[in-house]
Amino acid sequence: MKKLPFGTMLLALVIVVPIPTMAAIDIRFGIPLPPPIVFPAPPEVVVIPDTYAYVVPDIDVDLFFWHGWWWRPWKGRWYRSHYYNRGWAYYDNVPSFYFDVDPGWRGHYRDHNWYGHRWNYERIPYPRLQRNWKSWQNNRRWEKQGTWGVQSYKPRPQQQVQELRRERQEQYHQSPEVQQHQQWRQQQRQPQVRKPQGQQQREPHLKQPQEAQHPLQVQQRQPQHFQPKGQQHQKESQHPQSRGKPQGGDEEHRK
Repeated sequence: MKKLPFGTMLLALVIVVPIPTMAAIDIRFGIPLPPPIVFPAPPEVVVIPDTYAYVVPDIDVDLFFWHGWWWRPWKGRWYRSHYYNRGWAYYDNVPSFYFDVDPGWRGHYRDHNWYGHRWNYERIPYPRLQRNWKSWQNNRRWEKQGTWGVQSYKPRPQQQVQELRRERQEQYHQSPEVQQHQQWRQQQRQPQVRKPQGQQQREPHLKQPQEAQHPLQVQQRQPQHFQPKGQQHQKESQHPQSRGKPQGGDEEHRK
């Protein structure tokens, strides 16, 4: 049996033995990213009535396309990407379209029924979605041409739409995973208590003795030793010859 080179053996071990990998983290916020979704081919989508949000119906997790982004919720958080299978980043909010999405859309899709009306939805291939989603939204295609694929479609009154949005929003925020994430967000937004910079600079000076603070002032306050005027006169009187006489006075006297 021939001996295999060391590099070939190492490569074989790497292929056969899986190496555990660390969970992906969004470095901007320090939170985990959702696990990847493996697609054998680009997914087809269906537009949800009363929205311009598209959903992938053939997977068990919620994956939406809206306004040029792919969106997915995971563990009470939201993520988005320009790609359906990679590049996810944490989104610090709930996308506005989500509360217009009927939570029971999977049942409506399965039964081809939208609130008692036949739902002839259209499965849209991925390339067609990428080419046309913007023009469809600008031209309001699904209301004008296809009525969202719902037979005898009648839009809900605006007041009912707002009530549904509020109900769905309340139900969403009651989820334990969403509440846990909301608590985390509040903790991140609370400012850390710090001492003012001016106080931090003054504290060391207050602990030092006053002489060390102002050495010049200490020198000025030291008493200066002066002799009394009377003592000065006495000393001068003891030497009368030197008092007030110029150096040439002795020479004139000797003459």
